[in-house]
Amino acid sequence: MEPSSPNNPLGSNNNRATEFHPFSTSTPHMLAFHLSWLSLFSCFFSTFSIPPLLPIIRQSLNLSAADVGAAGTAAFVSSIFSRLAMGPACDLVGPRVASATLSILTAPIVLATAFISSPTSFILTRFLVGFCLANFVANQFWMSSLFSNSVVGLVNGFAAGWGSMGAGFAQLIMPLLFSLVKSFNVPENNAWRVVFVVPATFQAITAVLVLVYGQELPRENHGDSKRVCDNKPKESLLEVVFNGLTNYRGWILCLTYGFCFGVEMTMDNIIAQYFYYTFGVKLEVAGIIAACFGWTNCFARPIGGVISDQMAKWFGIRGRLWGLWVVQTVAGLLCVLMGRVESLGGSIAVMCVFSVFVQASSGLTFGIVPFISNRSLGVISGMTGSGGTVGAVVTQMLLFSGDKFSTQTSISMMGLMMIVCSLPISLIYFPRWGGMFCAPYSFHQTSTDEEDYRLLV
Repeated sequence: MEPSSPNNPLGSNNNRATEFHPFSTSTPHMLAFHLSWLSLFSCFFSTFSIPPLLPIIRQSLNLSAADVGAAGTAAFVSSIFSRLAMGPACDLVGPRVASATLSILTAPIVLATAFISSPTSFILTRFLVGFCLANFVANQFWMSSLFSNSVVGLVNGFAAGWGSMGAGFAQLIMPLLFSLVKSFNVPENNAWRVVFVVPATFQAITAVLVLVYGQELPRENHGDSKRVCDNKPKESLLEVVFNGLTNYRGWILCLTYGFCFGVEMTMDNIIAQYFYYTFGVKLEVAGIIAACFGWTNCFARPIGGVISDQMAKWFGIRGRLWGLWVVQTVAGLLCVLMGRVESLGGSIAVMCVFSVFVQASSGLTFGIVPFISNRSLGVISGMTGSGGTVGAVVTQMLLFSGDKFSTQTSISMMGLMMIVCSLPISLIYFPRWGGMFCAPYSFHQTSTDEEDYRLLV
């Protein structure tokens, strides 16, 4: 085996990389990393290309507030089911093929946004485009196949964080493209339709790049992934699923992820409209402000993973739990404050700080996921990932659909929900490591406990 290096960062576990060099494009590991996050970036860009243009689309299609809220909910509902299905698809055909296939199939739907003509078709289109978000599962699965456990948390944080920046990019670029097309004397009703050629084309191109240049495993043998965990006990699929679904720790992380990543997606959906209508800024300015919220993913989510790892070095799993609770609670308080601030400058400042904390919470959540159950890690990961979109559906339906609450009030109420839903973290307890307020039950564990709670290395 060759030693690990930037150009050949191979480890001893099925040639999975033991080092992470984010600015390298060496094959197969780092090239796959860049293709994976870029593919996820394009899917987030497509999914959130509609919200920054909603003030114009709403007027063009005569949409009511209920229509806009229903469409936003529909986009998240579809991603719940698609994320649940993406896991088995990755097992069956591999994450590279599953990711590229999803992008190719949904790119024409993104383009079809240019042809919607009624509230019903608008809601249906947003529902179908929401399937793009399932690429997140393929993204995390692919990175876990290529990188060893010593760095996979950091790699997953960067891959998901950089990919999620597509939402912020859409907030910035779509209003600018709209203004550019309109400057050629194109009627406003047609100008917003033309710009959807950009996200659709971008998504299709990234899918082709993934298929042509991507590599799932260093040995290009998907069957090798089955040997990564050869020293796990052999169990049936039903036993693995049952073990995951009956693990209360997984459901708690599903809840907390629903009110960090779910809140992040809800904010991506409403933030441009919020500044446009509340503070009367121009559409392009609202897009730039909203883009700042998504751009912090560049560093915020990876920072969450780093904090989790560092807290674990100092305090073990209890440090990871305390880190998640503190960061998510602070994020909730900032969300409450954002809904109360009445000045444009103050609101932007609070939003930027809030975005860092809420996105770091997502990284901290997935810093705990691998330790919940070694036997059912895939099930726990799927539950947690789907919880993010379920949280987005809940907040969208309860707070941002219709005219029951003002947007400011809804944002503050969402912050309170974040604070309350972070409290169950204190109930997570590991007999081997303890919990937030409890010491380990015993330091002498059986092999069964090891299989249940210890991550394979």
